[in-house]
Amino acid sequence: MKLKHIFLGLLMGFVLVAKAQTNSKEVLFTINDKPFYTDEFIRVYNKNLDLVKDESQKDLNQYLELFVGYKLKVSKANKLGLQNNTQYQTELKSYRTQLSKNYTTDSKVTKELIDEGYQRLLKEVNASHILILVDENAAPADTLTAYNKIMSIRDRVTKGEDFGTLAQELSQDPSAKENKGDLGYFTSFKMVYAFENGAYNTPLGSVSKPVRTRFGYHLIKVNDIRDNRGEVAVAHIMILKNKEGVANPDAETNIDDIYKKIQQGEKFEELAKQFSEDKSSASKGGVLNRFASGQLSSEEFEKQAFSLSKENPISKPFETQFGWHIVKFIDRFPVKSYDDSKVELENKISKDDRSRLITNSLTEKLRVKYPIKRDTKLYNSLSKLVTNDFYDNKWALPTDTKKYAKTLFTIGTKNYTGTDFLDYVYSKQKGGSTLKPIEKLTDNLFETFVNEQRNQYNNDNLENEFPEFSAVMDEYRDGLLLFDLMDKEIWQRSKTDTTGLKAFYETQKDKHLWKTRVDTEIYSSTDLEKMKKVLSMLKKNQTAKDIKEKFNTKENVNVMYYQAVYEEGAEGLPKGTKMELGLSEITAKGDYYYITNVVKVLPSGPKTLEECRGKLVNDYQQYLEQNWVDELKKEFTVKVNQDTFENVKKQIKK
Repeated sequence: MKLKHIFLGLLMGFVLVAKAQTNSKEVLFTINDKPFYTDEFIRVYNKNLDLVKDESQKDLNQYLELFVGYKLKVSKANKLGLQNNTQYQTELKSYRTQLSKNYTTDSKVTKELIDEGYQRLLKEVNASHILILVDENAAPADTLTAYNKIMSIRDRVTKGEDFGTLAQELSQDPSAKENKGDLGYFTSFKMVYAFENGAYNTPLGSVSKPVRTRFGYHLIKVNDIRDNRGEVAVAHIMILKNKEGVANPDAETNIDDIYKKIQQGEKFEELAKQFSEDKSSASKGGVLNRFASGQLSSEEFEKQAFSLSKENPISKPFETQFGWHIVKFIDRFPVKSYDDSKVELENKISKDDRSRLITNSLTEKLRVKYPIKRDTKLYNSLSKLVTNDFYDNKWALPTDTKKYAKTLFTIGTKNYTGTDFLDYVYSKQKGGSTLKPIEKLTDNLFETFVNEQRNQYNNDNLENEFPEFSAVMDEYRDGLLLFDLMDKEIWQRSKTDTTGLKAFYETQKDKHLWKTRVDTEIYSSTDLEKMKKVLSMLKKNQTAKDIKEKFNTKENVNVMYYQAVYEEGAEGLPKGTKMELGLSEITAKGDYYYITNVVKVLPSGPKTLEECRGKLVNDYQQYLEQNWVDELKKEFTVKVNQDTFENVKKQIKK
């Protein structure tokens, strides 16, 4: 699914503005007589001009080829009927639901929620909780049972029993068995909204009244409140544990040796490049993306990172579940200002339970936008049909509903009949409503029914009211189709067609070559005199063990040793190393001195298929795609209006 989202994100960048057309347009080309217009092509080209890295794609002739190819693929997907796939329809519906939230909002309520979210963002709350599970749509009896359980636990807390012990014994959050309900520090938008409200509205040291979320009932104890620490930027050196979470026997010794070298004045960044086993950060001197409280999987790492400062920049070696670390402080970033946070907070609100408040506000506005006039006579007839059997889930629709199939009310251009309302009442029996008398319940159901239909009508009508909404939906619809088609025709084939991949590899060998490589033993130190002695020992055929025993102690690591295979010109290969057997002279880079012993020379030559598989598969996919597009051009009739295209070129060049 992640691959699909990335693909669609890139595709939307290619065609997002395609439907934002003006009235001035001409047919640029047709595919089986279906027209595609100049304004779409021009806007897409201009939109993506700065995004295109391949200079050839900026050429208008080449870009037209790409654009026609894209439209051919979409045409093929529709021809194959991929738009009828259930999974496709479900995902498209899901995307529309997400996108529609941007068009069904109340700006006043949104601002109030942004203000609240920002004020809470300034503080971090440390809380523990006890959870009694109950489904948000549970029957009243089950809800009451859960409520009584949580209240009985609260009574025990208020009488002095330890909250953590009760959490460990009674909480239905599985993690409570280990953490006694401790959730650590969090701030706004880190928990579901109802839970966040409970935490931020409970005084320090107190226990909340029962808080209902979609998971059940919670008791929340606020252990601490502190100012938001903001974000911190650090670098680290890491010696990894294996997949079972076990460090190799020398891990602690190695991290201690590295720490000693830091204490001796050697540069953290250079040591990270040489020895850190976090490959994603080692080449950058160990630098990590900055982070806030609760963003990492290791609380211990966060604790160590936030404890550092300019005055105390380096941590001692410490252990986490991932390995051994040394952390260096780089900078601290306070919480952003309100103005700088607004866009991010609004985006979070749209994805949060808070959005329900906006929806409710919208419902009120829609009452004004879509007023209704109810057929009173018909409604009174319908109301008399609903009896107390409803409460026992025994109420039945009348045998003959034809006489009620008249318009009860109208929203916009859509009529809703008495039969529609009766069907709605029937569907709500299982909800377990206890509102009495039955006439009041019926009025309540009618009001709910009308509100739901207003919201639904407004949502269904977004394409008509908002052209940009319609455009994005059209492009996402095509994007989903194209992803499914590409997956079937190109991506899966490139993974499974081993014979084809091997044949393609044979034609591409000259493009996937190793330079000369050397298998090396490398010694490094910041002490030139010691390195001269190391070189002398190596010339006498003494081993790395001999050298380490002579120069390194428990307190000081003066000479580091490691083995690696390097390709000619590789960044990690000490400068001046000759691609031939034997010892190098002492070379220098920055504060370090190096000696390289080349123990084996691996000659240049073609990489094996496995050695270049990643790049080869990518090239094979491009090869398959180009051949496929050529076939589509034979399958579909494409006609380009060349005179119109020449005018397009002139227009763009202006």
